[in-house]
Parts: sequence; C-alpha cells; structure tokens
Amino acid sequence: MLGDFTYSNPTRLYFGQNALDNLRRELEPRGKTVLLVYGGGSIKRNGIYDQVVDIVSACGKQIVEDPGVMPNPTTDKLTQGCRLARESGADLILAVGGGSVCDYAKAVSVSAWCGENPWEKYFLRKEPVDNRILPVGCVLTMVGTGSEMNGGAVISNPETKRKIGRFFEDDAFPRFSILNPVFTYTVPKYQMVAGIYDIMSHILEQYFSGTDDNTSDYVMEGLLRSLIHSSQVALREPENYEARSNIMWIATWALNSLLSKGKATDWMVHMLGQSVGAHTDATHGMTLSAVTLPYYRFLLPYGLEKFKRFAVNIWQVSPHGKSDRAIALEGLARMEEYMHRLGLVMDLQTLGVTEDMLESIAEGTFRRSGGYHPPDKAEILAILKESMHGR
Repeated sequence: MLGDFTYSNPTRLYFGQNALDNLRRELEPRGKTVLLVYGGGSIKRNGIYDQVVDIVSACGKQIVEDPGVMPNPTTDKLTQGCRLARESGADLILAVGGGSVCDYAKAVSVSAWCGENPWEKYFLRKEPVDNRILPVGCVLTMVGTGSEMNGGAVISNPETKRKIGRFFEDDAFPRFSILNPVFTYTVPKYQMVAGIYDIMSHILEQYFSGTDDNTSDYVMEGLLRSLIHSSQVALREPENYEARSNIMWIATWALNSLLSKGKATDWMVHMLGQSVGAHTDATHGMTLSAVTLPYYRFLLPYGLEKFKRFAVNIWQVSPHGKSDRAIALEGLARMEEYMHRLGLVMDLQTLGVTEDMLESIAEGTFRRSGGYHPPDKAEILAILKESMHGR
C-alpha cells in the first residue's frame, strides 16, 4: 500500500430485522425536537412511518415533519429544510428513506446555521464547515449510496444545471444508522437495480486506480463477487433476506471511506453521471450504468493490468492463449451481459439526453485527477457521444 492516511468513522450501525428497536436508546439522551425527513410518502404506505413515529412519540419528542425530499435534492429544497430546522429549533434530524433523503439530511445539518449561501460556500467553493452542525440519524429504506455511514451529500441546482457532491468531515456523519433489510423489500425493481449498480460503481471507482499491491483491492474483489451473486438472487426473489442483507451490507462498506484509504481513486463515472442527472433529473444509478462501459473502454489502455485482473478474478475469464487486451475486453463484455440481465439503462438517450445537451453536460462534468488517465473535455464529449445509443 502507498501513502499515509488517517481513518475514523463515528457512525454507530444497528443491523438486522430488529434494528429499529435501537431507535429509542438513540433518541432518549437527545434534545426535544426531532426534524423527521422523508421522501414522497412510500414509508407511509409500507408502514415504516408509523413504526418510527410511534417510537419517537413514545420517547416524548416533538416531531416536526419535512417531507417531499426528491430523488435528486435541489437547492430550493435545501433552503426550505434549513429554514424549517432553524425555526423549529431542531435538536436532531432523523432521515427515514434512501440515499437521497440521507444526503439531504446531512446537507441541512451543515447548512441550517450557515451565515451565507450554503450552495456557494460548501458545494461550489468547498469551504470547511465553521458553523453549528445538527446531528443526523438515519433509518434506511433503500440501499445504494452508502450515505448511512459517510459524510457525503449531493445537491442539484436546476437553474445552473449543476449536481455536486461534497464529502464533509466526521462531524457531519450520521451519529447512528438503522439498517433492516426487510425495509428494502417494497422498493420497486427499477429503483432496486439502480441502487445495486450504484453500489457496484462505488467499488469500481476505487478499484480502477493505483498499481500498487493494495489490500483494499482484494477486499473489493470479494465485495464485487458477493454483490453479483446476491443481486441476481434478489432479482429472482425480492424478499430473499440473505440476498437483501448482503446487498445492504455491501452498500455500506462500498462507501464508508475505508476502501479508499491509501488509494488515488477515480470517480469519473460519477462525475459524468452527476452531470447527466443535473440535465435530466434521471435516476442516479441509471446515469452511471449508461456511461460506464464507454468510459471504461476509453480507460482500459491506461489501466490494462487492473482491467485484466478484473476480468480474471471477477468474471472468471480464462487468460489462456489470449492477449492482455483481449482478456480485459472479455471482462467488460461479461460485465455488460450482467448489466443487461439486471435491466439497467445502457444508453443516455433512454434517460432523456439529446444531442444538443452533450456540450453542456461535458462542460458541467468535473474532471477528476485521481484515475489512470483523467479525460480532457474533448475525450469526455467523445465518451458521452458513445454513451448516447449503447450497443
């Protein structure tokens, strides 16, 4: 392994079918007012809302609701949430939902008491948080982002067509997260597979970087093999607890910041996907799946040895009698077959992207510097053009 690093993660996780029983012990020592954050109302239909509200009420807490968090939380919604958090005197933000709800809750937690525009200060200028941070707790109902155990928050600005992620320091991590795999059973198939691919992409963004013998690469190969197996089981049997619990746990490990230690990491697939999402409001995981293969075919010559390893160790490609490039390309072909089996979106046109958007999407793609070969704008545009129609 190369490089020095420091690792800490302050989030306490409760995992399993009885995980929600631990919400009371987390609430009791905290303040009076709980800002309950959730999305479009699915938690009311599946009964999770009632379970959470019953526990919060039994602890004698005052509940202030902040519903309607959209899949790609916007700057306007962030402004509303910050105002509500301040005016209610919230002592804890309790996010009940998927990654977007958790992301939004963390964005509100660092922004509610910000003395200026938080979008400009924390997302555009990436300045340190120098104001009061409200504690966050999460009850996870959909997996994919890993937001339950990291300091990440992604916010979209529809006016400027920018979608920006920011990883905050330890103080912005959820204080606790409750993970019951049963809560994910009712997630629609489209959202389930989008979340599964988001998990895979998180791992690959960290895997396809560096040439040293890094322990994290071995860990990631195990996570990938487990994810590929469990995702196909869950596709056939949506209420298979073992498969759904494995997927939920892999999602957490994929982005709780442990795997990235000692690695450069890439994240260009996410930069491309986020710019697409800013222009289309498309489901995040599907924006990633649409651009992945064109990007990796572009990247392959620069990281050939790792792509060969990926093909052999993950997709069981036989290397006998083949060139390194042929092995690597066969690995990507098997990955493509798997993506089709999941039912992922494999082209940008399906997500609503038109040819006249491509220049703006390329311009809005933040170019990372940690991968094997960071693409320039012309290369990004070529990748997007290849992504338009799939194959």
